[in-house]
Amino acid sequence: MKKFATSLTLTLATLFTTAAHAEPKHPAWTRSSNVYEVNLRQYSKEGTLNAVTADLPRLKQLGVDIIWLMPLHPIGEKNRKGALGSYYAVKDYTAVNPEFGSIDDVRKLVKQAHTLGMHVILDWVGNHTAWDHPWATQHPDWYKKNEQGEIASVSFKNGAGETEEWADVIGLDYANKELWSAMTAAMAFWVKDVGVDGFRADAAGMVPTAFWEQARAQLDKIKPVFMLAEADDEALNAKAFDASYDWTLNGIMKKIGKGQAGAAELRAYVSNPPKAYGRDAYRLQFTSNHDINSWEGSDQELFGPAWGAMAVLSYTLPGLPLVYNGQEARLDKKLAFFEKDAIDWKNYGLEGFIAGLNALKKQHPALWNGASGGAVQLLDVGNEQVFAFKRQQGANHVRVIVNPTPQPQKYKLPGEAGSAMIKPWRWRIIVPE
Repeated sequence: MKKFATSLTLTLATLFTTAAHAEPKHPAWTRSSNVYEVNLRQYSKEGTLNAVTADLPRLKQLGVDIIWLMPLHPIGEKNRKGALGSYYAVKDYTAVNPEFGSIDDVRKLVKQAHTLGMHVILDWVGNHTAWDHPWATQHPDWYKKNEQGEIASVSFKNGAGETEEWADVIGLDYANKELWSAMTAAMAFWVKDVGVDGFRADAAGMVPTAFWEQARAQLDKIKPVFMLAEADDEALNAKAFDASYDWTLNGIMKKIGKGQAGAAELRAYVSNPPKAYGRDAYRLQFTSNHDINSWEGSDQELFGPAWGAMAVLSYTLPGLPLVYNGQEARLDKKLAFFEKDAIDWKNYGLEGFIAGLNALKKQHPALWNGASGGAVQLLDVGNEQVFAFKRQQGANHVRVIVNPTPQPQKYKLPGEAGSAMIKPWRWRIIVPE
């Protein structure tokens, strides 16, 4: 048996190119895929699409499959936050922010990614626009109104039941079906004319599911697309989206990083999932993303020495793993959201680790996405402080043992002669020879 401890050194030599039990809804190329999120403004000192294109060979070596570009559209100026504004205050759905480059630069990036065997999805803001989007004056009936009948900034109840306001954007009103046609046409432009492979839908749960379903159907007529929802409503996975956010597991992992949870919470998560997702619904697994990094903290701040073990779980438990740009270089700061604050690529200390995880997933169908991967089977290792499980798909199987505690732990795997010791915050991955 091969045993992987604190680092993974797998190569990309043996890749599976077809998926077991593939269903027509998901593009075939997503079955063993991972996602890499690019924050265009902060990715490089230049902050351009061309800078990302130049780095695609490195991302290919990292084993990246799907590149998620944060919104690249022009940013509204009215009520702008900070000096540069939020990516999510879109002023024009079919144009590119000149700070990042041009439409042709996007085409070049997509073409190069395809040449390297990767795919590209765009971050799509369907719930709201900037105040100075032309629609606000040309089609005011496409926007939600306040009690005075005026277009007003977006406000909503957050997860804590508190009213939250996004002062730099105004909400779209999907009761107007003309909006549906215009929004779908804008999305289709990027697929048909630019060549992108799908979308990550911002605040997807704030837009009617029926809109997303009809949009997906129209886009799939152009080519099979991949759709990721920033939401955890299982209804969105039925027809509209391939994948949705697994905030539940991310919350447990952050509690583990703070010493507030452990193996018991992970077992409960596996045994009693909070929602009834279909067997083939993809769940996005992540330790960080642009929201977590900018508003909550860096990996070091949130997880400390637990980060590596949590990253292993994000790749080996069911789901589609995400890497946020800079994690491979030990990104150690909260990137500013409305200002220029480039990633310091002073080292790539975790590239081998992340490349190994990407290769591990590719090479083992037990770890593939949705119904193409194996279900989780919890393992009794004689120590409740240790989290252990097995996943199997056909003849392929993977066993994972994680110590989510700051103390060494003893465990015994079924079928092994004696007990073994696992160091604090470490893991063991066992795959067939």
